[in-house]
Amino acid sequence: MGYGLIHQKGNKIQLITLGILKLGKYSNHAIKLKKIFERTLGIIEEYKADELSIEAPFFGKNVQSMLKLGRAQGVAMAAALYKDLPIFEYSPKKIKQSITGNGNASKEQVAAMLANLVELGSAPEFLDATDALAAAVCHYFQGNNASQGTKYSGWKNFLKDNPGRVK
Repeated sequence: MGYGLIHQKGNKIQLITLGILKLGKYSNHAIKLKKIFERTLGIIEEYKADELSIEAPFFGKNVQSMLKLGRAQGVAMAAALYKDLPIFEYSPKKIKQSITGNGNASKEQVAAMLANLVELGSAPEFLDATDALAAAVCHYFQGNNASQGTKYSGWKNFLKDNPGRVK
C-alpha cells in the first residue's frame, strides 16, 4: 500500500513524504489489515494530516484481489474516520485525468508527471507510492471541492451513501 502527503500553501503544493507499507512478510491477511490500520494512524498523527484522499475501488477480473484491496482501503478509511478526517474518493480514471490529462495514462506516465508537479528528487522505487501521491494531488486540483469527490465525515454518512458495500 502506498501513501503520499502534500502540503498546500496558497496555490502551491509541496511534497511532505511518500512511501509504501511493505506487508509481504506477513502471511496472515488479518495481520496485514491491522498493520495498515496502525501505520495509517501513525502517518496521520506524525504528519498532522487533515484530510484523506483515496482511490475509489475499481472492478477487476480477479475477485480475490478486489476483495483484499477493498478490505485494505476500508481499513485505511477506518483509521481516517477514527481521527475524524474527511475522506475524499476519486476514481482511478479521474486521478489519471487530473494528473496527466489522460484518464487512461499508465502508472509510469502518472509518476513522470508528478515528478514535474512536485519535487520528487529521484524517482520512487515503487509506483504504489506515486499512485497514492497522485490521489492527493488530484484532490488538490479539485480545489477541495467535495462535489468532485465523495466526502465522508463519519461512518453514518458513508453507510448511508454505500448501503451495498457493507453487510
